[in-house]
Amino acid sequence: MTTLDDLFARNRAWSEGLRKEDPEFFERLCGIQHPQFLWIGCADSRVPANEIVGLPPGELFVHRNVANLVVAGDPNCFGVVQYAVEVLNVRQLIVCGHYGCGGVRAVIETMPLGRLAHVDRWLTPLRHVAAAHGAELAAIADIDARADRLCELNVLEQARRLGTSDVVKNAASRGVEVQIHALIYDLRDGLLQNLQLPSIR
Repeated sequence: MTTLDDLFARNRAWSEGLRKEDPEFFERLCGIQHPQFLWIGCADSRVPANEIVGLPPGELFVHRNVANLVVAGDPNCFGVVQYAVEVLNVRQLIVCGHYGCGGVRAVIETMPLGRLAHVDRWLTPLRHVAAAHGAELAAIADIDARADRLCELNVLEQARRLGTSDVVKNAASRGVEVQIHALIYDLRDGLLQNLQLPSIR
């Protein structure tokens, strides 16, 4: 089991390794928060945003939560979106889900989450996505394939919500074009796919 002391040791080794390769790395990093992309992804520990797209610190602005949800009343998510668009001038917004998502699986399998009350409440918007596509999902006999499809539908819905948000609409009213991308990550091969995002109205 990894302890906090282990994390500090790994941190020192990481810092020393970077400074050995590039002595001015951290000095430069302090002044380079100019990311081109905002990534809204799942909190799953197997989906490290920067790492899977091969970008160093400073290149990707990241917000993560269980099942990569974009919920209108969530000040955390929309604080990040607003800061990205209005302060950092980010113009490429990504919602990225992943196959094998535990939140999606909990909804597909209707797992009782009574003891996980916060998680249970958080997943309510995902249950609404599943209900809205109930016939399509019910027609998929294999539960893994059904969960994979809900992962995709969820990403598309969250991207749609992002596109109709006040932050994106306000940007458009100022003549600022923001592009929204719906991606899905496959834990089985480490590859991303770009899902076809319908026109946002």
